[in-house]
Amino acid sequence: MKKIVHTLFLFIFFATLTSCHTKKKDDLAIIEYQCPMKCEADKIFDEPGNCAICKMNLQPLETKIKETDEISDLSIYNLPSKWKTQNNTEIELKGLKGDVVVMVMIYTTCKAACPRLVADMRGIEAQIPEAQKDKIKLVLVSIDPETDTPERLKEFSIENEMKSDQWIFLTGSESDTREFAAVLAVNYKQISPMDFSHSNIISVFDQQGELAHQKEGLGVNHEETVSKILELVD
Repeated sequence: MKKIVHTLFLFIFFATLTSCHTKKKDDLAIIEYQCPMKCEADKIFDEPGNCAICKMNLQPLETKIKETDEISDLSIYNLPSKWKTQNNTEIELKGLKGDVVVMVMIYTTCKAACPRLVADMRGIEAQIPEAQKDKIKLVLVSIDPETDTPERLKEFSIENEMKSDQWIFLTGSESDTREFAAVLAVNYKQISPMDFSHSNIISVFDQQGELAHQKEGLGVNHEETVSKILELVD
């Protein structure tokens, strides 16, 4: 029931966003044609017909994939928010398009749940074959942007040996962070100047930014999560 409510929320949320934001790319199959005798060398035609020279029927070539400017209404890449990485570069979420994204929300001063979530993310990464790792991004989004500056996130990534290009740490404005947490169904609340209570959810998004899998809990078995990631990158 919770998943159904979350999916419905996503649909309504993104339907609102996409009414005023430009959509991005999706894939569309196209067919091209060529004379079987190659009377005009390698000339390609967009439509079926007859060769102007030998009058033979043009033959369809192998179906190709053409990119268009559309993505699903449920994609997180419709979000217009801007973020700073641990390298102090500004990005939008759509900059992650094309990779499988594994995402969690944490804060670096956390002494309880977040270290376990970080360990879970590292455990997931360790189960991805080396040949597939360049097809995924492991993203940690801070729920404490006031403390977690790009400089602090950089220190944290080094401390936790999360320094490869697959690891991305993000910090943004309070409003963008709240909005994104709502999309992920992550609840958080500041309970002291340095502490937050928060949901412990790891999310997997496909190459188009659509939610493909979620797992909640600390130190749980992530076999299903890894299987979904491998399914998406194949």
